[in-house]
Amino acid sequence: MVEVTSEEFESLVSDGLDSLHDDMLAQLDNVLFLIEDRPADGSSILGEYNGFSLAERNVYGYGEEPDRIILYRENLAAHCADLEELTAEIRVTLVHEIAHFYGISEARIHELGWG
Repeated sequence: MVEVTSEEFESLVSDGLDSLHDDMLAQLDNVLFLIEDRPADGSSILGEYNGFSLAERNVYGYGEEPDRIILYRENLAAHCADLEELTAEIRVTLVHEIAHFYGISEARIHELGWG
């Protein structure tokens, strides 16, 4: 387990987003990236995507709620042995959840090595 403050974790997530290719982020309109300590259901998931993937929608209309990508700080920290591993896992989790935004299935994400 890695000990990391909320501020340090937020910085790691920001760095992770900055490290992603512009093409991956290009269509992420109306998507919020959030950090929570842990999921409300107590599960061990590292992150989750809440919304409608690009494959499931046409166009956002006025007043649409934003999609959300949530990273769970405590679960990610517990999953990693050191800061280097945590940095890498944050990036993998971001890619994994962004892939869901684009409509890529869980099975395909695993085939590609993103989760």
